Amino acid sequence: MWQALRNELHPKGFELVTVGLDTQGDAGCRAFIEAAKPQHPSLIDRHHALANLFGVTNIPMSIWIDENGMIVRPAETAPAPPPPAGTPPRVLPPDLPQRYVEIMVEAAKIRKDTQAYHSALRDWVEKGAASRFALSPDEVVARSRPRDDAKALGHAHFELASQLEIEGHHEAAIEHFREAHRLVPDSWTFRRQAWSLEKAGDGPLARFWQGPSADAPEAWPYEGDWLKDVRQIGAENYNEPWRP
Repeated sequence: MWQALRNELHPKGFELVTVGLDTQGDAGCRAFIEAAKPQHPSLIDRHHALANLFGVTNIPMSIWIDENGMIVRPAETAPAPPPPAGTPPRVLPPDLPQRYVEIMVEAAKIRKDTQAYHSALRDWVEKGAASRFALSPDEVVARSRPRDDAKALGHAHFELASQLEIEGHHEAAIEHFREAHRLVPDSWTFRRQAWSLEKAGDGPLARFWQGPSADAPEAWPYEGDWLKDVRQIGAENYNEPWRP
């Protein structure tokens, strides 16, 4: 869907750059990128530098950068383009484990301002700085996420956890992932990254299990998990609403 949007807007000077925030790197999201065969730059960010530099707290989010390298909209919720007309509805496999079914049910409730967001994007591509959706530098700063000492320390813990994980020190990484979760509680990317490394589920979808195993729930090293935390806040609050 993103590829189709890029192909539509690329002749007008638009370029899409996608970034997979994934400590696992080649063992993680690379297979999904290669399967999609993107024609635009597609990067893998193993230390979540994008979160550190631009304030990305969830996925999907976007940053609009103009031809002069200036940010005209800071990190914000960016729903995927709608599927082409006539696309058949997704049918869940009959043998899908119950947890995955429950995750899909909650995911379907997540707020998506798809039409408003993509209308704004097209307006910006057409009109550039004259678009009402291109924010002034002061507005960009006002909408960017401030970072106090606690959040800065949380990002440092996450970076250390990522490096420990890359070097094969999984148990040591957990302590720092937990501190990152505590100090940066609004970052779903930090939470989901740590949860996906536990592989409590089975099969090719194991990294999306993101919660305790039914056989050994006591072994789960984190206070929360995707299903528990989303239900606690309400799936409709999972993403920040998009603002014009």
